[in-house]
Amino acid sequence: MKLTFWGVRGSIPTPGKHTVRYGGNTPSLELRLDDDKLIIFDAGTGIRNLGDFLINNGESVKAFLMITHPHWDHIQGFPFFKPAFISGNELTIVGTERPEKSLSEIIAEQMNRIYFPVQLHDLKAKIKFVPIREEGEMKVFESNVKMMYVNHPGFTVGYRLEYNGKTLVYVSDNEPFDRAASASLTNFETIVKEKFTTNDGDPNQRIFDFCQDADVLIHDATYTPEEYIDRVGWGHSHYLFTLRVAAEANIKRLYLFHHDQNHSDEKVDEILKKCKKELISRGYKFECEAAIENGTITI
Repeated sequence: MKLTFWGVRGSIPTPGKHTVRYGGNTPSLELRLDDDKLIIFDAGTGIRNLGDFLINNGESVKAFLMITHPHWDHIQGFPFFKPAFISGNELTIVGTERPEKSLSEIIAEQMNRIYFPVQLHDLKAKIKFVPIREEGEMKVFESNVKMMYVNHPGFTVGYRLEYNGKTLVYVSDNEPFDRAASASLTNFETIVKEKFTTNDGDPNQRIFDFCQDADVLIHDATYTPEEYIDRVGWGHSHYLFTLRVAAEANIKRLYLFHHDQNHSDEKVDEILKKCKKELISRGYKFECEAAIENGTITI
């Protein structure tokens, strides 16, 4: 499998001279299975460049779009994804919904004519919606994909994709679960909280188990530990927790993801340097890198 990062930034696009190397687009990843079938993770602003790339290559598109959750930074690029405007292309959109709003309504709402000139029903591609209503698994082409709720406001999932003996885990937005802090947080779903608190031991064990033995783990590492102190309940991890997830899960390669909008290239460099020192001092055996926009890796 080959994976290309088209957007690695969190919360809001950050163009400019301070984010040139790591990139300023919000989350979107292109995964090619060994037979070149296309799976896309998230539809942040990075999906626009992916769409342009596909169009310029003259490629017809029959793809799965796996959305972790419908916060703006993970869906705001979809209205600019050119393959969705072309007859003959096919998109299967997978993602969470709410009791009061379906997945199709969530995607259509940001294209309401109040906010956007083209509506969802105007798109020429064939679009199918597959809502995630609970944790589970599904076949995506010849791969097997498992979905699990993670600790982030709203119904947010991580994806574990297994294919030809290799495993990729994508957890874009996730916060360390703390029982004491959780009791006072009202923006997290009760159902999701219960899934973490049913474990008598470390409630984060469900995350460790979900990531277990992955060849590649892409995990939220938005904050430094110092920044996280003032951001508990915002739904994101600091890099020490991300390293712990990778160590507990015995993964092979970790990619720090969802870089904070206020972190320059130099700041991400500093975080990566500190992470590599932690690997040595703690005796961790996995590789660690920071996700880079337009970077391609082989799994």
